[in-house]
Amino acid sequence: MNLNLKVWRQKNAQSPGRLVEYQARNVLPDMSFLEMLDVLNEELIGRGEDPIAFDSDCREGICGTCSLMINGIAHGGLRGTTVCQLHMRHFKDGQTIIIEPWRANAFPVVKDLVTDRTAFDRIIQAGGFISVNTGGAPEANAIPIAKSQSEKSLDAAACIACGACVAACKNASAMLFVSAKVSHLSLLPQGKPEKDRRVARMVRQMDDEGFGNCTVTGSCEAVCPKEISLDFIAKMNRDYAAAILKTSESEVTRP
Repeated sequence: MNLNLKVWRQKNAQSPGRLVEYQARNVLPDMSFLEMLDVLNEELIGRGEDPIAFDSDCREGICGTCSLMINGIAHGGLRGTTVCQLHMRHFKDGQTIIIEPWRANAFPVVKDLVTDRTAFDRIIQAGGFISVNTGGAPEANAIPIAKSQSEKSLDAAACIACGACVAACKNASAMLFVSAKVSHLSLLPQGKPEKDRRVARMVRQMDDEGFGNCTVTGSCEAVCPKEISLDFIAKMNRDYAAAILKTSESEVTRP
């Protein structure tokens, strides 16, 4: 299997970038997309050229670092799949594949296909921690939680913060990510004491980071590798509307 690759190459955040063509030859159908890039990088190193920089860690669809636009679609377009889980059998021999980094002002390019996604970390930090002193770990069954609530919380907690929702959105909105992080805590009893302050702070930080507004196009849900539902955005909007009526400005801005 031979492929024509057009890969975004950019030395650093200050340098202009461009698409560079490479030939990937003898690609095995059972290779993952990242394994294909590994093989290409071995060839580039062997020729004395700079390898293509890209992020990866777990390669099991868990960490969310393998963030690439493939032919204009975040993670390549295979539903519920990260780039590291995308196999080359989904492409055709002789096909041209365009590989780019996430495109969002809040995710500046570091090098080639690597972007700085620490804006997500700062949003999480703005939410703070659960401040209630619970002592030792309680018995798991000591706090009754409805099955429907626990399942919704786990659905939201499945978010791996990859940023595909931002990359796919025409407004570069982070609402799906933020709503998932807000909801997975607010749905459980342990997260309710800080519920109002948390959503107010995280939404404020999201805006400060320069993410765009949500216009509910649904593109974020379509490319999310964990298939996080748009319903969480609606829930967060309701929570935020209630929070700004009950939370003082000092509570929102206090570190």
